Amino acid sequence: MRQQQLEQSVARYLAELDRADRDPSLVPEERVEHLKEKISAVRKQMKKLKGIGQELAAAPDQQVSLTDPDARSMATSGRGTGIVGYNVQTAVDTQNHLVVAHDVVNQGHDREQLVPMAEQAKEATGNEELQVLADRGYFSSDQILKCDQADITALVPKPITSNARAEGRFDKLDFSYNKKRNEYRCPAGKRAVWRFSREEAGLMMHIYWSSACPRCPIRTACTPSDYRRIRRWEHEDVLDRMQARLDQMPEAGRLRRQTVEHAFGTLKSWMGATHFLMKTLPRVRTELSLQVLAYNLKRMIQMLGVLPLIVAIRA
Repeated sequence: MRQQQLEQSVARYLAELDRADRDPSLVPEERVEHLKEKISAVRKQMKKLKGIGQELAAAPDQQVSLTDPDARSMATSGRGTGIVGYNVQTAVDTQNHLVVAHDVVNQGHDREQLVPMAEQAKEATGNEELQVLADRGYFSSDQILKCDQADITALVPKPITSNARAEGRFDKLDFSYNKKRNEYRCPAGKRAVWRFSREEAGLMMHIYWSSACPRCPIRTACTPSDYRRIRRWEHEDVLDRMQARLDQMPEAGRLRRQTVEHAFGTLKSWMGATHFLMKTLPRVRTELSLQVLAYNLKRMIQMLGVLPLIVAIRA
């Protein structure tokens, strides 16, 4: 986009110089010299942009930050907007609201952070088993499986990716799975049996459908296609158990918000509008560590008082 704008500017300046060549009286001599200077400056910018373009093509994530080499584009709440910076991760205990683990990453999403933060929190608290609450941004089938294997009970709501319910059709929750027979029962009471398996986005998926779909009287309320295909991950039972826990704990989302968002809001208030003052990932991580240390100390002072805290630290 910027390269195109610069090319248009050069074309406009050259057209004005051509006009001066045809009739010098149309363009003052001072203006001609100024145009030549602008053309030279724009061409330098174009050369610089070309070099940045080459760096961009060589970068693994197709991003280059001109002010901080480690900073990356982070999604914001505004649609189609973003900000160049860092992604802060914290784990806060629900009882005392102390930050037990923290990190700074330069990935623009949280999908790969559930296990690293849960393991840090588990080590910091010394608990052999841990229950972790996280928002939808942390949902990752593979990460939730790893938590399950590490005796970490994850509670992460699944993002709504299907438009079926919004469009008035049945969604996957309307199909009941029979583990013993490895088949689904559809809303019409028909069997959707296993057909084949294949790898999708790195996950082994099993695909099911019913032979009765084309003749089903309620097919239009189920799918716009001839068959309603149901996909099931090979470890879907882990997600099913997690969803069952979430159904039995409706306050999980509110508990998460009033715990971790409390710490985030306090830290952001202290750090101000610019948040991080340092550059590069190691320095930014150090800056966050100092902020978290101050937060935890002030929190402990409120809970215990200054003198008891000093005694506890010396002990």
